[in-house]
Amino acid sequence: MKKRIAKQLRQRKRKIRNRLDKRTMPEHLGPMLNPGNIHYEFSNRNRGVLYGGMGAMQLLVKRLELDETINRYLRLFKLHHPYYESDHVLNIAYNILCNGQCLEDIERLRNDEAYLDAVGADRIPDPTTAGDFCRRFAVEHVEILQEVINEIRLKVWSQQAPDFFAEAVIDADGTIAETTGECKEGMDMSYKGVWGYHPLVVSLSNTGEPLYLCNRSGNCTSSEKAADYLNKAAALSRRAGFRKIRFRGDTDFSQTQYLDGWDDEGITFVFGMNAMPNLIETAENLSEAVWEGLIRPPKYVMKTDPRTKPVNVKEQIVKERGYKNIRLQSEQVAEFEYRPVKCRKSYRVVALIKVRKFTRGEAVLFDDIRYFFYITNDRTATRSEVIADANNRCNQENLIEQLKNGVRAMRMPVDDLVSNWAYMVMASLAWNLKAWYALFLPAKGRWHKKHKAEKTKVLRMEFKKFRNFFILLPCQIVKTGRKLVYRLLGWNEYLDVFFRAATTFRCPLRC
Repeated sequence: MKKRIAKQLRQRKRKIRNRLDKRTMPEHLGPMLNPGNIHYEFSNRNRGVLYGGMGAMQLLVKRLELDETINRYLRLFKLHHPYYESDHVLNIAYNILCNGQCLEDIERLRNDEAYLDAVGADRIPDPTTAGDFCRRFAVEHVEILQEVINEIRLKVWSQQAPDFFAEAVIDADGTIAETTGECKEGMDMSYKGVWGYHPLVVSLSNTGEPLYLCNRSGNCTSSEKAADYLNKAAALSRRAGFRKIRFRGDTDFSQTQYLDGWDDEGITFVFGMNAMPNLIETAENLSEAVWEGLIRPPKYVMKTDPRTKPVNVKEQIVKERGYKNIRLQSEQVAEFEYRPVKCRKSYRVVALIKVRKFTRGEAVLFDDIRYFFYITNDRTATRSEVIADANNRCNQENLIEQLKNGVRAMRMPVDDLVSNWAYMVMASLAWNLKAWYALFLPAKGRWHKKHKAEKTKVLRMEFKKFRNFFILLPCQIVKTGRKLVYRLLGWNEYLDVFFRAATTFRCPLRC
């Protein structure tokens, strides 16, 4: 970052801090919201845009050669008149970064002259053309696009510190993408009674990146095609240089016919197992000495003095009105060896018993016992660690939530299964760009601890917050003969991180 810019950032920060200081009294009396005499004018020369962070995104895309790689491998056009494949793919991703929620929002951007100058385009595809582009995809084209994105992902990972490659934790899960359309090919009724599709998400837990997405019919099982994509994710992790690989999934993903193969390849796995009668019988026949209480680690470490807990209003209402209430009484764990029918090896199964108390008002109705089972080939982890690892997989639910409602990649706006799959992959590129943005932040030198904490914070940000602080930056666009200048007009607390990122994106990749 230039010294002049660093000085300006400090001045802006000091100015806003003084303005927000509670000890400073306002200059005028009366309500704070007192705008005064307002007039509107139109500027003929100066042009501004809300999306000042798109310049840094453009630098990141060019540094990774994402557009060139897409055009090299994804061939959907015989003639480029005038758009290339990368123009369409990036147009959909940029629309989402710029607060777009659907294809129709592209029209807002293509009529914004300042935005077109900011991204260096004479014009961009309109919503109808973007929809037609999605319909050009066949299954093999979607797979090619995913592999192209993963090739770029390998470049990003290659810039990380050696400890980044200790272990790749790969999660798999399915989710229901509801659609109200009636003529969308491939849609069906899910097990929840909802019409739509059933996308599969295979992601890297370390960074929250979706490695593979697969759109499927609404009535398929969660684990359909999961093994194939888990194997692809493992191959990608090996190419990146990860020293260990771990698979995680819920009960639908304990596909026992694949466990021996993964164990032979040195892949560690932790999957939930359905509480089948034979497993429950085995757990009940274990001696009491084998069972031990489950000790869960605290959710967070308290850094200040403990505060008095507020009154549980919900609990009071449940008791007063005599609603049925369920409270967890105790948790106990044990383990035993088990060989699934489709396996030639036996594996470690960790059993968890939860004792729950059912009450109505002050009266105790009955106690309920529920069994949970986890199958793993990890012989070194303790029982509590196996259960904690399996529960940590639930963080993927946050990623799916972001893809659904933050990025809105699962809106299914087109007319068939494959075209909606293509849109889902292109829209999720916006989330990948956000993750790569964070991973490229340098964390070396004198301030490495502070910079590493900032890097982690940006990586874990929700998409909305990232967009607000790193993309929605009001700026003036100035075109000169040799450069395109983004002149930022406001300040926020992450601008020092933003300028550090923009400076990094200009540097060549480390070999």
